[in-house]
Amino acid sequence: MAKVLILTGDAVEALEVYYPLYRLKEAGHDVQVAAPTKKTLRTVVHDFEPGWETFTEKQGYKLEADLAFADVKPEEYDGLILPGGRAPEYIRLNEHVPRIVGHFFEANKPVGAICHAALIFSRVRDHLKGRQLTAYTACRPDVESLGATYVTEPLHVDGNLVSAHAWPDLPGFMREFLRRLDEYLKR
Repeated sequence: MAKVLILTGDAVEALEVYYPLYRLKEAGHDVQVAAPTKKTLRTVVHDFEPGWETFTEKQGYKLEADLAFADVKPEEYDGLILPGGRAPEYIRLNEHVPRIVGHFFEANKPVGAICHAALIFSRVRDHLKGRQLTAYTACRPDVESLGATYVTEPLHVDGNLVSAHAWPDLPGFMREFLRRLDEYLKR
């Protein structure tokens, strides 16, 4: 059994947080959700509507954060999931995010980043330079500004980093993340 951290906040995309949360629990892993503060988070539902050139956003479910970023001891976790939505654009400003996310890259632990989660990497850019990853299409300039290569495929694996475009890619995203997590646990 692994212990996995999901790092997120308000306006996280509902499918991108709930699918990994329940899939990891189904596989028997201990999962904790961390947010800027320990509180009830509000999720959002992003969808593609005819006539819109971007996605729409509706209110989603509520989600309890298990702990605040300040209380996260990343060395206690075997893997990290970074869901998308609008949460990444503001949680990356939290002073604890570089310490938490950086640890998983330094320790070569599995990191799963989907959709807009790539925005968080601006705080740990040294760990992304020269790497390859994918993200929601609008995040391509952000990925490239890290010195990383943006991959157009909807799912990509680069060592310990599993990345995906958006919620339609969750089955493959979680399959690859769980594969990396199993490999990590066998070390």
